[in-house]
Amino acid sequence: MILAVAACVSARGDLLVEATGGEGTTTAANREAFGMSARNLTTDERRVFEVGDSFFTQNWVIAPSSTEARDGLGPLFNAQACASCHVRDGRGTPEEDQPGLLFRLGVPDGELSVPEPVYGDQLQDRSILGVPAEGRMVRLYVEEPGVFGDGEEYTLRRPMYEFEDLAHGSVSIDVQVSPRIAPPVFGVGLLEAIPEGDILAGSDPEDADGNGISGRPNWVTDPVSGEPALGRFGWKANVASVEHQVAGAFSGDIGITNPVFPDESCTDAETECSAALGGGDPEIPADRMEKVVFYSRTLAVPARRNLDSPDVVAGAGWFDDLGCSGCHQPVQQTGDDPIPALVNQTIYPFTDLLLHDMGPGLADNRPDGQASGTEWRTAPLWGIGLTETVTGHTFFLHDGRARSLEEAVLWHGGEAAAARDAFVALSSDQRSQLISFLESL
Repeated sequence: MILAVAACVSARGDLLVEATGGEGTTTAANREAFGMSARNLTTDERRVFEVGDSFFTQNWVIAPSSTEARDGLGPLFNAQACASCHVRDGRGTPEEDQPGLLFRLGVPDGELSVPEPVYGDQLQDRSILGVPAEGRMVRLYVEEPGVFGDGEEYTLRRPMYEFEDLAHGSVSIDVQVSPRIAPPVFGVGLLEAIPEGDILAGSDPEDADGNGISGRPNWVTDPVSGEPALGRFGWKANVASVEHQVAGAFSGDIGITNPVFPDESCTDAETECSAALGGGDPEIPADRMEKVVFYSRTLAVPARRNLDSPDVVAGAGWFDDLGCSGCHQPVQQTGDDPIPALVNQTIYPFTDLLLHDMGPGLADNRPDGQASGTEWRTAPLWGIGLTETVTGHTFFLHDGRARSLEEAVLWHGGEAAAARDAFVALSSDQRSQLISFLESL
């Protein structure tokens, strides 16, 4: 058996690497595993990291306040801090009593989606005094049964949503709603440092190689320059840089104006929002926001675990044989970067950062940039096996509908339908091996 395992490790080398995040990988595997700085930062860089951590973690307050560095919350918002949704720098939860799930809104404009005219592009369910919150979404799950090839039964839960307590009347009749759970933050700097050409080299929109996988980039508009840019972040690769991701979250999620998005997110219908006092212009200046960006970019990726387990090794084989690695590409290489710790690192994020059609089962039917209503960016899998350890839950996919990694696999459709069907056809032991492999990530 030892010889067989050794042979498999050799054949699946890119699937069984411990230092997933290159030289900056952290060996922490406890509840703080997602919040560690890259190990290859300098002492001065660690100081910047800690300052950024404080602005990421601590609550913002209503302006005016004696806490001038952290005032300006709202007027409309979903959370009071970045860490409110990104639990210990991990993924959010869809539970209704926690702010980890938000709702993007839009209405059709040809093949594109534009902000809903009354409530904008995001439903903000909280507000400061004197400003009505926009409303909230009520969720209902419908259980859908299924059967594995060996006869074992399973159920999936499909979420359904309804608006309640809308402050300014009904939404547009053709409103498009996309639930979005807060994704993990760690490793984003390494993903940003992957050369654009390397990502585009994996694009195959016409499926020229005939493998059933037709990933393509999402070209988005840079909010500062107005020029096209390659999307890398967000569930639909609708954001081009970590800076823009951080700036968008400050603006849309916490209501903090910043150099990238200097205006409050009030629509013409929201007069109380427009009249509310602010906390500066902008409320987080460039130097402070840059520290939060640096913090986000230099969060370390946790190391792999249990790589000598026969189940993990066998699961790596199933991951490859079923075709999962066609989109969740194991290895990438970073290039040049302003942060030396991110330069020329061999990393194992298990993503191609491209859009893939995932079929009607996961569709939100809301275009985002050039992404259609059925397309989603390949989610990085690194660190996914520590989700429960860090965040205390095992909810996965863009809206948290999957209650386990197994359910997440079963929801795959579209370009991933063949891989899903092959997973369904495995025996119980083989499925368990694949899950063991995912849990090692």
